Amino acid sequence: MTQTITFGNFKGGVGKTSNSTLVALDLSNRGYKTLLVDLDPQGNATNLLLNTKVNIDGKVGHFKKSLMASIEDGDLTQSLIHIKENFDILASAPDFALFPRYMEKIKDYNERVKEFSNLIKPIKDKYDYVIIDTPPTISLITDSALYASDYCVIVMQTHEHSFEGAQAFIEYIQEQVINTYKAPRLEIVGILAVLLQAGAPVDEATIQNAINQFGTENIFKHKIHSMQRIKRYGITGITFNTQFDRRVFKVYRDVTDEMLKRMEAIENG
Repeated sequence: MTQTITFGNFKGGVGKTSNSTLVALDLSNRGYKTLLVDLDPQGNATNLLLNTKVNIDGKVGHFKKSLMASIEDGDLTQSLIHIKENFDILASAPDFALFPRYMEKIKDYNERVKEFSNLIKPIKDKYDYVIIDTPPTISLITDSALYASDYCVIVMQTHEHSFEGAQAFIEYIQEQVINTYKAPRLEIVGILAVLLQAGAPVDEATIQNAINQFGTENIFKHKIHSMQRIKRYGITGITFNTQFDRRVFKVYRDVTDEMLKRMEAIENG
């Protein structure tokens, strides 16, 4: 059965896109058919993976229609781009910012929240994992992503605003997405910490605050340390040829291992 995982936080710039993309890449490298869904109108994940595709096969990827146009047509396959073996992206574009306005044609907001889940079902069943990258906003876009998901990974950069964003995101999931919108399966996998500077007092303080607030068991044991190579991927796309790349991939193998084990533990109750 397909597992759908959203990466989220209400604070921008915390690493949602790089983490969702690199976890998705690792899943595809394990032989799992993986779809990355870019629901951020900024399209950062789309741009990153289009550059990655050029690095892999020298070809420029194209979609037939933008995600917003595909939604209007009721056929999301028109926005799929093949990146590499076992790895596709449902590509975003700036016009996806119109999604909430377009959905106003459905009067009941609870029914609007369900619509994207209905639209993506015909294609998501072809994949083992669907990873969703979201914008850092309280909006119909984020509500739709969470409603369509089985799991959520909270990405928390180690500074106070990101901690507060993670806290608000978790409360929102419980109070709105689960209690109000009645998301059928959504569970929180855990909080993935992205360290600004390992060992720095603000990093340690933020991690401790998270432990105090959420409990040690809800924080990923593996943490993402600041690496220039990951920042570089935002410009060049993911590269594969150096020791620096291999170091990044080892980190994300460990993170993905832990994520899958946490999901299995949730499944087994």
